[in-house]
Formats: sequence, structure tokens, C-alpha cells
Amino acid sequence: MKITNAEVLVLKSPGLYNNPEDAEEPLGPTYMGVVRISTDAGITGYSDMETSATVAKAAMDAPRWSEPGMECFDGLASLIIGENPLEVERLWYKMYRGSIYYGRRGVAIQTISAIDIALWDILGKFYQQPVHILLGGKWRSRVRAYASTLFRPTPQAMRQATRKYLDEGFTAVKFGWGIFGRDPQLDVRLVEAAREEMGTHNDLLVDTGWFVERTPKQAIQIVRSIEPFRPFFVEELLHPEDYDGYRQVAQAVDTLIACGEQEATEWGFRQLIEQGGVDIVQPDLTRCGGLTVARKIVHMAERANVLVIPHSWSSDLLTAASLHLNAWQRRAVFVEFNTSQGPLSRAMVKHPLQLRDGYLDVPEGPGLGVEVNEATLDQYRIV
Repeated sequence: MKITNAEVLVLKSPGLYNNPEDAEEPLGPTYMGVVRISTDAGITGYSDMETSATVAKAAMDAPRWSEPGMECFDGLASLIIGENPLEVERLWYKMYRGSIYYGRRGVAIQTISAIDIALWDILGKFYQQPVHILLGGKWRSRVRAYASTLFRPTPQAMRQATRKYLDEGFTAVKFGWGIFGRDPQLDVRLVEAAREEMGTHNDLLVDTGWFVERTPKQAIQIVRSIEPFRPFFVEELLHPEDYDGYRQVAQAVDTLIACGEQEATEWGFRQLIEQGGVDIVQPDLTRCGGLTVARKIVHMAERANVLVIPHSWSSDLLTAASLHLNAWQRRAVFVEFNTSQGPLSRAMVKHPLQLRDGYLDVPEGPGLGVEVNEATLDQYRIV
């Protein structure tokens, strides 16, 4: 079996991403990239990607510049067309080295990540096995989901939103970004309102949003101010590369500190774990390097006794991949579930993932176990 085509489809759903400061509910991404890998056996693999889709397409479609064996400036498609898609780890490194002079992080590694997930999808479809079995086994058939949404602007709106998600069956809710960080006193009141509505038996998670720049001591003050309301974790307090700052925060507070959605490669996560000293790492499979890298991250985290809770906001394609990773890792805690109702989130697969008793079932079909909705791709594709 050989790869015959590798492409990035650029999708646009106009006008959906509303103002996060007073959004009732984010309606999902306006732009999204979808990687589609085709083979001469008629097997096709897919992955979405949460990055600049047009830049990712340029990285995919760029021509081959280098001589064989000296690849370093080459377009990603040129590096894998004609190759055996089942050789996922070798192809990962070929793409990484072949793009190393313009890549290593950012959109190049994010495009490699999506290609890698699509290759695992092909791998599972070829062997008629779900991805979690190919990773090494299934420890669980379902994963507890947390609703992932924006902070609302008032305590009353926080209570209403919390009640909505509890009524939908969630037992955990993460509020993030939005208005949080503009007024420390309001921040506390918002978190307090969510906890009061949530009661004592459900979990509250907080994403402070690192775009509000803070020093480590300011971050410590934030965590301590909301610790009485028992957040399960507090996420993304500092700039992603402030490893020393994260260690300072994690050592100063009792609440679990999480980060890593912006991190990439096994080397980056090794630094985050060893130097950053955080309690939870959050690899996004479409940014960290794909499933090939994510399984290495899980092994590192297990050795360091650190939790892994994947970041998975974009669509059901990414959530499905993250469910497979959670099914395979021995100590899974949560899967993130984007509550947005826009078509690029909810209509990416023919049978959207459904919450059941606060959990999402791990897909059992071959590959990612979800069928891409080609009608959605056709409707929203612009390039």
C-alpha cells in the first residue's frame, strides 16, 4: 500500500466565532483545516487541525527542494507520497527532519501532527482495529467528559451556564478565557457562582487564559484566591515557555496546575515536565506531534507521576483521537468536550459523539472509529 495524495482542505463557516468577552456559548471555529491522506488501496485517513489552515496548506503543498537524503526545506506531501502509510513512526521522523529548516515547532509540527493522526486512522482501517488497540490496549471503554466553554460576564450568567451543562449530563465543567483576568474580584465571584451552582459532587475546572500576561507571583495570587472553591485544576496561567514560572506556581499552591496545549514534540514535553514541574500536561494531538508523539508523552508522564489530560477543542475528529489516547493510557482522568454547536465542531462526522451519563464512549470501529461527513467538507471548503 502506498500514499497517493496528501492534502489540507481549508474550511470556513462564516461569522461563527463571536466575541469571547460576552459570548453565551462559543459557536466554534470560523476556519479549520482537515488533512486527508489517500492510498492506492482505497483507504483514506483524516484529521482536523486547529491552526492557520492556509499556512498549513502551504507547508503541505510546498515543492521538494532537497536531494534525497538531504531533506530539510521540503513540502510535507512530497516527503510521504509514494511511502507506505503503515510506517507511522518512520514517516513522522522523515517529515520532521525534512521540514526542519522551516519547522520544528508551530504550523509545521501542527501539520505533521494532523498527518500522523490520519496515518494512524489508515493503520487502524487496514488492520480493522481501533487506534487504541494498535497503541497497545484498552484500559477503559468510556472516558469522563468535561464541558469546555467560556467564562460568562456575570455571576448570574455563570450559574445559568453551569446549570445548563449539568442538565445536559456533564459532571464536570471547565470555564476559560472570556472576561476572566480583567478584574480579580469579579474573577473570584464568577468562580464562586459556578461552584455554588455545581454543588459538592461535580468538578469545576478553570482556564485562566495566558493572553492575560502575569508574573508567577500574580499567578499564585489568582490560584489562592479561587482555591476555596476547589477547582480540579487551573490551566494556562503563564506564557507557554515560562517553565521556571510554572514550577514556582506549582510548588506554591495545593491546586493542580495544568498546561501544555501549546507545547510540541517529545523534547518540549520533557522540558515542561522536568523544568516546569506541572501536575498535568495537556497535549493537543493536532499540535504536539500526533499520536506517535503523544504515546511518548504519556510514557514520560507516567515515569514522572504526572497526569495527562489531552486538550481537544476543535471537533469530534480530534475528540475521537483523544478518546483513543485516553482508552490506552492507564491513568486517564478526563476528555475535553467542546460544547460549541457550530458545524465545524458538530457536523464533522456523520454520527456526532454523544454524552452518556457524563461519559463519552471510546469508538470501537477501525481507525479513529468515526466516519467523516464528506458533505460538511464539501459545503464549507473554500480551498
